[in-house]
Amino acid sequence: MRFIQLMEYETTRGDEIEAKMREAMQMGDAGSPQNVIRLAHTRDHDNPNRYVDIIEFTSYDEAMSNSARPETDSMSRELASLCTSGPSYSNLDVMMASPA
Repeated sequence: MRFIQLMEYETTRGDEIEAKMREAMQMGDAGSPQNVIRLAHTRDHDNPNRYVDIIEFTSYDEAMSNSARPETDSMSRELASLCTSGPSYSNLDVMMASPA
């Protein structure tokens, strides 16, 4: 079963966070897990300091495996230091999804 993790936070340094996320995703096997199906970095239209990142994984187990990686922990700490609030996480099992 596919799995989605939402990461919600506020920051005044959104450009820096986006750059770090792009860098991590471009690192290939060394930094970007193959089990990530989709990553969407979004900004709240009505509150430009609020962001929600949507990360879709092949499964819950794969997401937890990714979370346990030292690279993920390091990046999470770095990104959290750029936030003014959060991050908070929601862990969602995908029950149904439309085709991409």
